[in-house]
Amino acid sequence: MAKLLFPLRNVPEDEADEVRALLTRHGVDWYETRPGPWGISAGGLWLRDAAAHAEARRLLDEYQQARRERVREELREHGQPGFLDLLCERPGYVLPRLLAMIAIIALMLALPWLLLR
Repeated sequence: MAKLLFPLRNVPEDEADEVRALLTRHGVDWYETRPGPWGISAGGLWLRDAAAHAEARRLLDEYQQARRERVREELREHGQPGFLDLLCERPGYVLPRLLAMIAIIALMLALPWLLLR
């Protein structure tokens, strides 16, 4: 019986491609289901033989650990932009959103008092 190994919801395409290549390279018998047209099902990578799940899971865990370390290293090298960096680079993008958030919070705080008068 088939067993889901890797759900594809919110997975970057490069990661999904690497997982597909990993499974194929190690001779794991798998198939892929695509996401549904209305976003109800996410799709995923399935194993045809549930008995191979432990070995495939081990391979996937090792891959994900290596990917996690690689991405963290890339973020350390290039730096993750902070709020002030984004504000300085794109004030026309940040300021309207910041003002909208402040207005919503002010409305949420003031509206009950105004309605109870």
